[in-house]
Amino acid sequence: MKTCLIAAVLLAAPLPALADKLDDLKDAGTVRIAIGNEPPFTAIGADGKVSGAAPDVARAVFAALGVADLEASILDYGAMIPSLQAGRVDAITAGLFMKPERCDAVAYSEPILCDAEALLLPAGNPKGFQSYEDFANDPEARLGAPGGGTEEKLALDAGVPRDRLIVVPDAQSGLKMVQDGRIDAYSLPVLSLNDLLAKSGDDKLEVFAPVVGAPVYCDGAAFNKRDTDLRDAFDVELAKLKESGEFARIIEPYGFSAQAAISTNRETLCAQE
Repeated sequence: MKTCLIAAVLLAAPLPALADKLDDLKDAGTVRIAIGNEPPFTAIGADGKVSGAAPDVARAVFAALGVADLEASILDYGAMIPSLQAGRVDAITAGLFMKPERCDAVAYSEPILCDAEALLLPAGNPKGFQSYEDFANDPEARLGAPGGGTEEKLALDAGVPRDRLIVVPDAQSGLKMVQDGRIDAYSLPVLSLNDLLAKSGDDKLEVFAPVVGAPVYCDGAAFNKRDTDLRDAFDVELAKLKESGEFARIIEPYGFSAQAAISTNRETLCAQE
């Protein structure tokens, strides 16, 4: 009887709390983030410094949380969520737009960066491409997009066949493939392509935006589903940045609208197909 009573007491007692993720990050002094090298969302300088709008916001938020340093891994978009789920990174701050299936896989913060889709193509748009359906309907057209990214999914959903949808590893490769005529257009968000084209100085190319029929998306910092306490703490400090005006001061020099992020929320974006 005594044994049963002891067992009952043990079962009723609260289990020890799991180690707090934020405390772990504070102890380490570093948060490991996944990024793409896709300015102005994310960038790596010649000195190796991580920059871009998404890491700069993350740096400010984590500094407020007591974590001073960012350690970045450049990953393909399709590899980011698996890396987060496997514990190889602590967060994704890469312009990874919220979609229902992604919201099921990760714990997003409230919105940070918003943008629309665009096409990099020859000046004058000689073939008249305006939508992903245009590529689906032209049996000769070849479209480039990042593997595992939003643009790839939108193009496939629009009917672009897999053999004419070319996975491009990075923005510079996409630029070169359009210049060489290996693809008819390369698709990324508006800001990314504007930045790419400006840096290239190539007046034989232009950016068409927005892609007709493609939705406007917003990203957030993405966390492992088991780290919702960390996500919630991130959201508290993110809200303070937005309220103080510091959020706008960080992202608007990169061309993003602070009001676009402030005017929507995670719940709305995660429900948007």
